[in-house]
Amino acid sequence: MPVHGRKVYYAASVRRLIARNDTCCGTLASPAIDIVFKLRLSMTPISPDQPAKISVADFNQLLQEQHPFAAILDIEVMSIGCGIATLHLPERGSHQRLGGIIAGPMLMGLADLALYAAIVGATGNPQAVTASLSINFLRGAPPGGILAHAHIRKIGRLASGDVLLVPIAGGDAVAQVISTWSLPRSP
Repeated sequence: MPVHGRKVYYAASVRRLIARNDTCCGTLASPAIDIVFKLRLSMTPISPDQPAKISVADFNQLLQEQHPFAAILDIEVMSIGCGIATLHLPERGSHQRLGGIIAGPMLMGLADLALYAAIVGATGNPQAVTASLSINFLRGAPPGGILAHAHIRKIGRLASGDVLLVPIAGGDAVAQVISTWSLPRSP
């Protein structure tokens, strides 16, 4: 049976189980489950072998025109592919907090922008917006530049991806980010 067929069978099985236990779950359970499974079935994996739908130069132009606040962090877009992106947060005294480590909000901004680049690279849709972002700080980010390696894992009406933040000088990752994005339909 194809994978899609198994997902449909699984969704139908869950709906039947919920329908049998109506007193526990209430009447809204079946429509809610339908929405969740329709959304899950609409998400497809990303193939980084496909060409990016935007170049680095065009993405930088997009940032200047539609997201001028991105210039505050002075982030350099190093590469964009289909569902992948690498960005660089340069060393700046303004990025550091007391103790000389890079401030968490700078790392979150870097990760968010890296995922945005990867999503636009995969879809060509510049209207994508962050739905959720969760960051795990693994250790203090030493002074110096930070690289953000973003990967989109699935894409549909919602996209999901992750970012690994590593010092440009090398060493262990300083943070790991998981995020979901809403993708409005293109006009």
